[in-house]
Amino acid sequence: MMTIEDYIERNAATYPDQIAVVCDSEKCTYQELHERVKKKTIELEEAHFHEGQIVCLRAIPSISFLVEYFALHMIGCVVAPLEKDLPESSFQKISNELCSHNVPKSSADVLYTTGTTGQSKGVIISHQTIIADAENLIDGQGFTHELAFVVNGPLNHIGSLSKIYPVIMIGATIIIVDGLKDLNKFFDAFNYPAPKMATFLVPASIRILIQFGAERLSSLSTKMDFIETGAAAISRSDMMTLCQLLPNTRLYNTYASTETGIISTYNYNNGKCEAGCLGRPMKNSQIMITDKGLIACKGKTLMSGYVGDPERTASVLKEGFIYTSDIGFLDNEGMLHLTGREDDVINVGGFKVAPTEVEDAVLSFPDVKDCVCVPVDHIITGKAIKLLVVMKDGKDLNRKALALYLKSKLAPYKIPLLYSQVEKVERTFNGKINRKYYTANNLPSRC
Repeated sequence: MMTIEDYIERNAATYPDQIAVVCDSEKCTYQELHERVKKKTIELEEAHFHEGQIVCLRAIPSISFLVEYFALHMIGCVVAPLEKDLPESSFQKISNELCSHNVPKSSADVLYTTGTTGQSKGVIISHQTIIADAENLIDGQGFTHELAFVVNGPLNHIGSLSKIYPVIMIGATIIIVDGLKDLNKFFDAFNYPAPKMATFLVPASIRILIQFGAERLSSLSTKMDFIETGAAAISRSDMMTLCQLLPNTRLYNTYASTETGIISTYNYNNGKCEAGCLGRPMKNSQIMITDKGLIACKGKTLMSGYVGDPERTASVLKEGFIYTSDIGFLDNEGMLHLTGREDDVINVGGFKVAPTEVEDAVLSFPDVKDCVCVPVDHIITGKAIKLLVVMKDGKDLNRKALALYLKSKLAPYKIPLLYSQVEKVERTFNGKINRKYYTANNLPSRC
């Protein structure tokens, strides 16, 4: 089986002058990329990196990150890409923990995700999974050699990282943009002289572009080959608006997760625009609906397991199927439809946030007695985090001070947007937070 790194070498011979990666003003052809990866491989070997070693790497949106990522694979290392802004203490904690674990020989990456339980999990991804995901996307969405794909999300998440693979396989071009913080920079990326352009956008990003860049988005109608979305549910109103703005563009809603890989996809710019529809399973994947109405997936794209946690692995990976917490059904045409989730995780613009992690950080702040995180509706991100805080007697909540404190403890998307001081936190008889109480009691729903 060829690896992604083998495809880089093949493309260096087949398309040596084809631009492989663009980031800001820096460009790199396939020949240059191959040479940089080979040089970095030698440097890492001289620094005593070795086969089987798990290496944490900050996912900085740059060509240098990709070079080091591929070079570590060449040595036989397993890469754990971590959020670029992760506090150093958290980075070192994960790195030290991974050193104590072994992973299967075929492993390529460990990707961290909060998953369906909201607890941080290291998902082991094999080289086979990388290739199978790439094949699924090429076959399911029509990636072609003349395509330039704009990657604008974090490279430690499957949503963006998985788009690198098919682009490399077919010898197309990757354009790296650091999120949507600068809309001008995002739109400028589409000035690249390619006959076809494509990108991946989480629903929250689509909402931003619709609200603040609709006219510029519409101007790309003849050049935008396709847009994929995933990671969270996209509203039908946003789907319809995007169809109107980009009538000539294929618009895909994809079912995927770190554990399952890329499973199915649906072009909703087909005149039907079915919300919740995620299409048929792709070539390397199968879908089954359990007796409880939950989605189970099978095929070459599945994870190998959770690093250092065989019990948790066994709880979801059974007889070749990954059993998810997603509720769905297959229609008469074999199309998957997603209708909900079983868990309490708060999905903020495609990022899954464990409320317990946020609450633990808040409780370490001076004078906080108790707290609870609750989801509220948000016009941009779909959901946002509202923090309800019980202060110690005689103390008042200083919202600004608490928010600044949490920035040193948590990733940016995990920091609550709204803060409110309350008298008590509702708990069940055994002391657990009664999250259903807050769901049922209609907290303020607009931000």
